Amino acid sequence: MAAQYGISGSTAKGITASVEQAVADGGLAPGDALPPVRRLADDLGVSAGTVATAYKELRQRGIVVTRGRGGTVVAQAPAVGARRPPRAPQGVRDLAGGHPDSALLPVLRPPARVDPVGGSHRAVPRLAGLEELAREWFARDGVPDDRVTFAHGALDCMARLLSVELKPGDTVAVEDPGFHHLLDLVPALGFRMAPVAVDDEGIRPEALRTALRAGARALVCSPRGQNPVGGRFTAARREALLDVLDGFPDVLVVEDDHNAEVAGAAPHSLTTGGLARWAQVRTVSKHLSIDLRWAALACDATTLARHEGRMLLTSGWVSHVLQETVERTLTDPAALRVVGRAERAYTERREALLRELARHGITAHGASGMNVWVPVRDEAAVVNGLRSRGWWVAAGARFRIATPTAVRITTSALEATDAVRLAADFSAVLDESEATYGG
Repeated sequence: MAAQYGISGSTAKGITASVEQAVADGGLAPGDALPPVRRLADDLGVSAGTVATAYKELRQRGIVVTRGRGGTVVAQAPAVGARRPPRAPQGVRDLAGGHPDSALLPVLRPPARVDPVGGSHRAVPRLAGLEELAREWFARDGVPDDRVTFAHGALDCMARLLSVELKPGDTVAVEDPGFHHLLDLVPALGFRMAPVAVDDEGIRPEALRTALRAGARALVCSPRGQNPVGGRFTAARREALLDVLDGFPDVLVVEDDHNAEVAGAAPHSLTTGGLARWAQVRTVSKHLSIDLRWAALACDATTLARHEGRMLLTSGWVSHVLQETVERTLTDPAALRVVGRAERAYTERREALLRELARHGITAHGASGMNVWVPVRDEAAVVNGLRSRGWWVAAGARFRIATPTAVRITTSALEATDAVRLAADFSAVLDESEATYGG
């Protein structure tokens, strides 16, 4: 059996290295099951405790995940090697990436001159003008702006927040379905995930209560433009979630409001509800440029101190050249007009596809943001069927933990006329595969 899996080793360290190498080489693919602990122990002539220790190390490093009775399997995006998302096949329309429409991104305004830097920016890590813009950005939507800092993008920020707050083996409550890079990041940091079901109004209160009662010490969620389902908090849902969180004051609540400017939904943030431990992260990659790896963070005093302390010890600060580019673009009237057009266009395109799918009797979700989530019975059949008709959509497996199968369609660049054809093709594919929807 060990030979079948390509696993060897006489110590926990050796078994761990063998599995990691097999994953890196492709001998073990995402979703492949590892042998049960006792079976592998017998095959290798070691104790079950040795194998269990190896599997624990692999879980903490994000290479494998445990699925209860489903056993231990290779993670969908194991934290080893240089994995990249699959490229769209040549000749098909790419609706799988989750990216903004490049035609609706403004021209950036980098500084014309960059003078040499003498020494370090650690003493003054943030440009005063950009910090003030960030405060105004949060305050506009009612998010407390007393404490604001910067990071290198949303995932960089969340990785730092979780790393300084939790210890290996702790549990993070995450959206399910959720942002696939976050679902890859959390186990790679050595944390467990507690899936929290979502609907068109975001995370569901009872699902959150279950995760927190089970011991989750942090929650990461999206108040609007949720990826991939497109949920957005309503005022009523916000109040219901705050009622749940009121019983768990020590839990760190991290909101990822990455779609703040183009989500097409009103803000109903949990951060305005008097939480003791909270943070909201905002980025500009969806409305200014995917190449601007900059994030603004508003948070409570303890979270700020922990984030700043770790930031000081690592990268120290976000490039001032990058900061100046963000500031100049955010204050450019022409750029702001483009952002306004983008929000309207994304809303129109998303709603157009939802209407066309509904005309064919297909249930889909997308209350905000730039994606539409369509429940299906067989993800592979739908992805391959649409590919044969010239469309490339994302299988839902990368976004799911315990929720049913689906596909994600990015609508940011999908014109209304294209939505008509895509919906018709989708319906035809479903007829061919005899799939069912919505359940």
